[in-house]
Amino acid sequence: MLAGLGRLIHRGRWFSLVLILVFTAVGGAWGIGVFAKFKQGGFEDPKASSTLVAKLGATWFGSTNPDVLVLYKSDTMTVDDPRYEAAVVTTVARLPKELVAEQISYWSLERKDAAPFASRDRHQTFVSLKLAGKDDPAKLANYEKIKDRLRAPGLAERLGGAYPLGQEFGTQVVADIVTAETITAIPLFILLVLLFGAVTASVLPIIVGLFSIIGGLAVLHLVTYVADVTSFALEVVTMMGVGLAIDYSLFIISRFREELERGMKARGIPPGKPWKKVEGRRERKAAKKAYFKELAPVRQAALAGTMITAGRTIMVSGVTVSAALGGLLMFPQMFLRTIGLAGIATVMVAVFGATVLLPTLLALLGPKVEFGRMPWRRPNSKRANRDPESGFWFRLGQSVMKHPLPYFAAVLVVLGVMFGPFLNVQFGSIDARVLPKDSPTRAVVETVKHDFPNGSAEPIDVVLTGDLVPRDWRPTRKDDLIPPFLQDFRKKLAAEPGVTQAKFTGYSGDYGGVRISVTHKWEPMAPQAQDLVTKIRAMSLVRDGVPMHIDVGGSTAAQMDLMSSLSRSLPKMAVFVGVATFVLLFMFFGSIVLPLKAIVMNVLSIGASFGAIVWGFQYGHLAGVLDFTPTGGVEATSMILILAVVFGLSMDYEVFLLSRIREEWDRTHDNRVAVASGMQHTGGIITSAALLFLVVIAAFSMAGITVVKLIGVGMFVAVVVDAALVRSLLVPATMRFMGTANWWLPGPLARLHAKMDLREHSEAPAAAAAVAAAAPSLPAEQPFPYAMRWEQPTAPTHNGTSGFTAPPRPEVARTPRHAAPHAPAPTSANGTAPAQAPPRTSVDSSVPAARTRDSAPWAPWANGPPPPARRPTTHPKREIVPNPDGSGWRWRTVEENDAN
Repeated sequence: MLAGLGRLIHRGRWFSLVLILVFTAVGGAWGIGVFAKFKQGGFEDPKASSTLVAKLGATWFGSTNPDVLVLYKSDTMTVDDPRYEAAVVTTVARLPKELVAEQISYWSLERKDAAPFASRDRHQTFVSLKLAGKDDPAKLANYEKIKDRLRAPGLAERLGGAYPLGQEFGTQVVADIVTAETITAIPLFILLVLLFGAVTASVLPIIVGLFSIIGGLAVLHLVTYVADVTSFALEVVTMMGVGLAIDYSLFIISRFREELERGMKARGIPPGKPWKKVEGRRERKAAKKAYFKELAPVRQAALAGTMITAGRTIMVSGVTVSAALGGLLMFPQMFLRTIGLAGIATVMVAVFGATVLLPTLLALLGPKVEFGRMPWRRPNSKRANRDPESGFWFRLGQSVMKHPLPYFAAVLVVLGVMFGPFLNVQFGSIDARVLPKDSPTRAVVETVKHDFPNGSAEPIDVVLTGDLVPRDWRPTRKDDLIPPFLQDFRKKLAAEPGVTQAKFTGYSGDYGGVRISVTHKWEPMAPQAQDLVTKIRAMSLVRDGVPMHIDVGGSTAAQMDLMSSLSRSLPKMAVFVGVATFVLLFMFFGSIVLPLKAIVMNVLSIGASFGAIVWGFQYGHLAGVLDFTPTGGVEATSMILILAVVFGLSMDYEVFLLSRIREEWDRTHDNRVAVASGMQHTGGIITSAALLFLVVIAAFSMAGITVVKLIGVGMFVAVVVDAALVRSLLVPATMRFMGTANWWLPGPLARLHAKMDLREHSEAPAAAAAVAAAAPSLPAEQPFPYAMRWEQPTAPTHNGTSGFTAPPRPEVARTPRHAAPHAPAPTSANGTAPAQAPPRTSVDSSVPAARTRDSAPWAPWANGPPPPARRPTTHPKREIVPNPDGSGWRWRTVEENDAN
């Protein structure tokens, strides 16, 4: 199917390009509208008691957190000066009532209640405003209308409160994105040129990245019509849109160049522009036309081969990453749910861009993808002619295969040390300190906390509702009587240890409820404050056999409810993501061991990044470098977001690596060769993709909002650990331990997998033997002392035309890959070259044959795995020795030792 898609794109490449351009233009115009649809907050559990208290406060009692807080200051006058009073009262009195529903100031309260509204030096005061409007957009529009009308003559004013804070937060998010894109644009392009070695190939990933961002914003705008969306979603769309688009483009372009070069060599088509050597204008034009005519089927076949291999891998990777982000939908918090939706939309658009837009561009360009070739990419360069099996990644794979235990132990020690700080994690909430230090709204919050009495106190709000609360009742300044049982309950709250005050702060005759605000002497998230919330929630109030409902809110209760909600939802996310990932990888790799191993490897990467976050942000070791204010904790929902995103990205690299290893295993059935060759083909690409993604993430680590810095650092560390340690060392070492058990599949699951196989099939089975002849010539795999080698009988293979056959797999004579150059061919006793022996037709039963989509399942053993197969004792012993000319290494046999 994917090969057909590649051929279809090639035939209709111009039509496809026009459709994509139209879609991009419409999507861009539509996506811009999402900026006006972002909502504030979204960190609370909608069903929590604290959320109910907050809604009751906003609807009936009046919020304890003002919509707008106007801070006035005079260097010469105090709040007792009549001129100070006249300036403030006159200013707020002129605000239209249709825009401002309520205003509270120092002079509108009785003296005993007004003390918290004046600073300790009495030179500052604040006015609390409640905006009119039924929803956030209406209130935000009213704020825009009044914010320039709050200047009082002779006084300096600063604005704070929920809506100024939310507006600055959203503005800072957009500014961070613009800054990140500006910073990363040039370094990304330079790195792409260095990695691809051609200017044209380097531009293509950037085009796909822009397409992903535009498409992601368009889909995100659609989401706003069915769910609230937070401005953080914009960060995710940009970060993942650029990062994944570049990752996917690297794999598609690299594979296309590989397939194109292979096809041109097979047909004897020279690279470059051979028609320029033809003399005569007309003859040169004809030669050029003939050249491209001969190249057309090669280009189409290369695109089809790319879609079958790299295209299939990218689709599976996209679904896997989306499944990880889909785990965020298990949480009730709007922040996490919209991030999940935004991430899934961006991933799907990135997959579409990599599998439709990019192949369209490649079909148009063909060999011109090499335009602007750098010197090291030219055909006659030393790098282009270098033996691929002498590369760093192949040698590293060989080294890990030879010494898996030291690599395994060293990586685990490093990951354990990095994970250590997470054992002391403290979770906190988001407050004004996440904004930059020069933020004006943050300055208002900090001024109120430090300069005003009770400024740092965050009360616990207790709401009592029930039939016994009088309706249409509201105590006034004339000290109307409060029902005695409510007074008794307030006194009970005031008598609790650590409580400094408990007073009635809200009444609602229509609703039938009353609010008591309890202030205490502890920090909001101190253990004593949490114990107080727990104790109040355990209280009961029953009068005349009728119970009252007691709901507790405030910042302390909200954070406790958030942690409780996350702890309930996290296991659901783990089960969903784990099962979905296992099923997808089982379908793709045809193994039950590899999916389990992949999940464990990803958890290790996440654990290391979590430890780095605690070390850098909770302990504050990165505060000086990244310029933020440490709060002594980390925000919990951000950690959940990192968990989902990092798991998806780690699985992305795992799929890329294992897909090529599986491809080599299907060709050679040698675990060592498959791992080493798979690392050689993908190690550089994965490292390049990780490096480019790190550039994008690093820019977000320098954002103005601390939470974005935290997410950027967590993802940065996770990608470094995953690419440098897990994929490069830990995964191959583990696969060496597992041996052939990596590919184990019991009989019932084998029959199931035959119906849902998603594995790559880069070449017809009939050509597999020819490819095996060129496979790396490592010695036959000697079982590692602790490796598991589980056997399975040979399965029939598809002959590519008429159906299934079960021919024995021929044994292919191989020459040691690192033998000395120009070694003379062996001769017989009479000096002539011996006749080549025909290939043997016997099949080593210890080596499982390749299984295709329609292969008959193999039956598992009845009494457990059989003992490891013994190698023939007639095989000569070999050891690795350097070539005499110093050009590399080769295998030396015992006979050679004796001869020496």
